[in-house]
Amino acid sequence: MNIAMFQGKNIRKVLYKGEWWFSVVDICEALTDSPDAGAYWRKLKQRLIEEKSEVVTFCHGLKLEAPDGKMRETDCADTESMLRIIQSIPSPKAEPMKRWLAKVGFERVQEIEHPELAAKRMRTLYKLKGYDEEWIALRMRGIVVREELTDEWKDRGAEPGRDYEILTAEISKATFGVTPAEYKDLKGLERENLRDHMDDFELIFSMLGERSTAEIHRVRDSRGVSDLKIDAQDGGTIAGDARKNLETKIGRSVVTKDNYLKSAQSVKRLKK
Repeated sequence: MNIAMFQGKNIRKVLYKGEWWFSVVDICEALTDSPDAGAYWRKLKQRLIEEKSEVVTFCHGLKLEAPDGKMRETDCADTESMLRIIQSIPSPKAEPMKRWLAKVGFERVQEIEHPELAAKRMRTLYKLKGYDEEWIALRMRGIVVREELTDEWKDRGAEPGRDYEILTAEISKATFGVTPAEYKDLKGLERENLRDHMDDFELIFSMLGERSTAEIHRVRDSRGVSDLKIDAQDGGTIAGDARKNLETKIGRSVVTKDNYLKSAQSVKRLKK
């Protein structure tokens, strides 16, 4: 269990099914002047139920540490549900968040009409995080390659979610010798995006494995998860063989526990 900060208030959160879930009562306390945040949430929840809002059904009672140190079941919501709850809170303190949500919604509509705006926004976000132009170009190309691959999977009978995870794991095992989950453990990551912590070689071999797999799907016209899985192993092997050849030449492993962004920032500090 961890603590997040919102409006200067502590918000309890817990990992559940691979996602962060936040205490609804803590959010209500941060955004209202109610002397009893628990009572406020119960009243708000009843109103949402009467309005037939589905957001309440997405809340789960999860164990969080209470002020007395004991673990107690508390209504929690994931990020999407929490933002929808915030929109339902009639409080001046919630207005900045509501304005931000409206702004984000407007930007997404613009991006649907003009996809190049989404790419520009992504590039800007990565720059703000400290990534350099060369890495950003590789990362964005990798996103395109990934989308092309998942389009192939969808058209060939794989279902988003579990099927995609299985196929991705096969490519990763053949490319790097580890699954994405094992790779994240190696780098000490939890919910963070694995590829945002890869260096240029790791990104290149990820792309090679996925691009090869997509091409093999097309050539073989594979259908169904079983056949797609074989293709994934073959596509990943192409990248894996190339990786091993490079490692022999440079005398070190491409698969690393290092975080690219932290490593790059350390180099910049040393140069100064």
